[in-house]
Amino acid sequence: MASKKFLELQDMTQEQLESEYAITLSGYKKMKIDHAIKGLENPLTLREARRDVARLSSEVRRRQLANVAPETRTKIRARRRRNK
Repeated sequence: MASKKFLELQDMTQEQLESEYAITLSGYKKMKIDHAIKGLENPLTLREARRDVARLSSEVRRRQLANVAPETRTKIRARRRRNK
């Protein structure tokens, strides 16, 4: 079953998704620095922010791959298999 956050991301436009990704990533970096310097009240917020960043970047990448021509995707897959 898909999470509510994942379903919300699918409803966003590409511009909304990219801006949300930038905001979340900068917030996560700021939290990491704050945690290293003075500590956070709840360090588990770092985990939640990291997962949000991963969720957003996965959705951005999924949309990029959906817009790529099928011929290009097969070339990419063949190159990956050859390099293993």
